Amino acid sequence: MFVNRKNELAFLERLHRSDKKEVLIIYGRRRVGKTELIKRFIAGKDAIYFLADRGGLEANARRFYKEAAERLDLPDLEVRDFRRAFELIKLKAPERLVVVIDEFSYLLLADKNTSAVFQAIIDEILDDRFFLILSGSLVGLMEGLMGYTNPLYGRRTAQLKLKPLGFFHVAEYFSDRPLETVVQIYSVTGGVPMYFRLFHGENFRRELLETAFSPTSILYEEPEFILREELGDVHRYYLILEAMASGKHRVSEIANWAGIDAKDMPKYLRTLISLDLVRREVPITESERSRKARYYLNDRFFEFWFRFVKPNRGRMEIGTFEMDWEEFNAYVGKAFEEVARQFLIELNKTSGLPFRFTKIGRWWHKGEEIDLIALNEKERKSLFIEVKWKELREREARGILKDLMRKSGLVGLDGWEGSYGLIARGITGKKTLREEGYLVWDLKDFEKFRSQT
Repeated sequence: MFVNRKNELAFLERLHRSDKKEVLIIYGRRRVGKTELIKRFIAGKDAIYFLADRGGLEANARRFYKEAAERLDLPDLEVRDFRRAFELIKLKAPERLVVVIDEFSYLLLADKNTSAVFQAIIDEILDDRFFLILSGSLVGLMEGLMGYTNPLYGRRTAQLKLKPLGFFHVAEYFSDRPLETVVQIYSVTGGVPMYFRLFHGENFRRELLETAFSPTSILYEEPEFILREELGDVHRYYLILEAMASGKHRVSEIANWAGIDAKDMPKYLRTLISLDLVRREVPITESERSRKARYYLNDRFFEFWFRFVKPNRGRMEIGTFEMDWEEFNAYVGKAFEEVARQFLIELNKTSGLPFRFTKIGRWWHKGEEIDLIALNEKERKSLFIEVKWKELREREARGILKDLMRKSGLVGLDGWEGSYGLIARGITGKKTLREEGYLVWDLKDFEKFRSQT
């Protein structure tokens, strides 16, 4: 089942209809669905799809031309370079031809002249009939194609960084499963299609143990494989990611835990942020340059893996591992905050809130935290939200809302119009609380967005 990607497909179709030469760079972390998106897009079109490997430019050019020749009925020739292959393809290219080179980053790894070769192809051979797509999973290398010093700089006409799907897209895939189960699956896999499709949602605990905690499972060593491909020497990056997974989020805390000099931390953090594995956050009321910044794992599966799989692999190898489900439930609670954020963004699109917010984020100061604050700075309106992964009775909900109102007074938004809300797994007494002006939602309210996003 192909899930969503409506905006991405529409973008590709616009480029296809442009009637001019297009060069698109598609990139994103491994398993995010780039190949599936491309194959869905080229279905029914005049297209050549080629999957590169690590065999070098000449070997790949031979295979590329052979596959193109079969597709376009080209002469049976021995072709050893991409330039010659494209010259021959041009002779029989239809009015619009999509040429896809998937895992282009493997060509970049194999030969430093790859970018120069394709610069010449784009400049000297391709005409307005061609739509060339270069796709790759090694994010650093693919982003390097867009750098000023790269021969391909200025040749692309568009780029698309494919990101994991949102929670409600994952919920659409599991349309016949309870949303509570979907939240658990999302907390482990994020929106990476290859990962969440390993689950059926029938018995989450059993499925989790089988897919992530077995030495023979596909997910058992997945982060190590991805990091080695992107970074080579991964030791210090491992330590930084482990530190964040264990609850260290300030630079000084991470450096101390990992045994890295604090002055060396920025370069490692910049690299991890560029790979979308880490994100930098500041309190929503602070400027981006604030010294109150914290760093968090930005990939749900990496966070899960470094929190639960990596520390327990020794026990798994000898068969003595037992999952701490109470700890896992607490972990799901933190992931649910991201799900709640996505829910509020969907409500914001449909005018389902008292005002239209222009920014949303977390807030903290001296031991006090608020899970989510949404702001409209022009109208000076604010929405304060607490998120709880539990079933709440009305009395509990009132206590949380009362404390939230107390904390809101510490934020420094005096004179702003404020609203207060609560998002939980389940809440009894929602009607009464809403009648009193509170904004309260639980998983039952999430259902309407399962198939609308």
